[in-house]
Amino acid sequence: MQKSNPNKILIMKFRNIGDVLLLSPLISNLKTIYPNALIDVALNNGTQEMVSLNPHVNEIIIYDRSRIKSLPLFEKIWAEIKFALNIRAKKYDIIINTTKGDRGAQLALLSGSTIKIGYKNKNNFLLKNVFTHNLPNQELRHTLETNLDPLRVLNLPIKNKKVEIFWTKKDELKINSFLTCKQFIHIHPVSRWMFKCVNDQTMANIIDFCKTELNKEVVLTAAPLKQEIDKINSILKLCKTKPLNLSGKLTLKQTAALNKKSKFFIGVDTAIMHISAANDTPVLAFFGPSGADHWGPWDNYLIKSEYTTRRGNQNMGKHKVIQENWDCVPCGQDGCKGTKISDCLMTLSIKIIKDTISNMNRGE
Repeated sequence: MQKSNPNKILIMKFRNIGDVLLLSPLISNLKTIYPNALIDVALNNGTQEMVSLNPHVNEIIIYDRSRIKSLPLFEKIWAEIKFALNIRAKKYDIIINTTKGDRGAQLALLSGSTIKIGYKNKNNFLLKNVFTHNLPNQELRHTLETNLDPLRVLNLPIKNKKVEIFWTKKDELKINSFLTCKQFIHIHPVSRWMFKCVNDQTMANIIDFCKTELNKEVVLTAAPLKQEIDKINSILKLCKTKPLNLSGKLTLKQTAALNKKSKFFIGVDTAIMHISAANDTPVLAFFGPSGADHWGPWDNYLIKSEYTTRRGNQNMGKHKVIQENWDCVPCGQDGCKGTKISDCLMTLSIKIIKDTISNMNRGE
């Protein structure tokens, strides 16, 4: 490295909620290596709850994509320039762009940082040589591992691979005001991307099974978005039992606090799945278009991913993934043939699901 003791470090992650949560091992490792450095993170608006209250984070810089995108052309250009100038004014010694794309590369170019780490942009002549250290491609590695690549390219040690999320006592009190049972199963059946959801009848069968066969209360959560609430209501109409429905009533922090109290979690490939794994709450996740090798729930007690294949049922420690073993899986598409519905998630075996849930209930 060109500078052994940086004063200020910026990590950029302009992606979604789950992506941001998986940054926490990079943040904690950098703080361990450079305890006196100030570590800032630049994120898309709406993802900040994944790193807020993290004791290792000095400042969160929010990029309000939807607001800037809605501005007239010249105002939009000026907003982008102001955002870049704000980052430059902070005089970072190290700037780390953890995703591919032009925005992070542009900010790195204008940052004035001595050390700039990111993915080489081969298609943009102006940006292809921005970074002093280029990150390797993901290949078949877990996203958490790719987030730690900046340490590897700087020849720095990796001390831990623990994913963490933080909330307040007020969040705890809010959750306690809702709960009427000490032991429950947390189910989050939805994603903002509906093509990640399983069949409504399958999910209703799961909810009823947990209550009638396992004698466990079920608590449902979902984001306060119309399409997610509508999905929950569709599932509930098919249920024979009545779970506690907290859909649309909780913040992400409160959902995390709720999840920590649950016996285990059942849901689809979404940010709440990653939150559950960060809480060390056992996860049963249903995967379709995305691969567990990249996005499976990470077990904090392990240092190496156990998702070794591109498809099919897999485990990592206490966490379990159920996925069809079809040749087209994972496809990375938003549903089959433009339908926004993934056939591979409509056909999951309810027997395998119930057997897996029973094993998790026994602590296996």
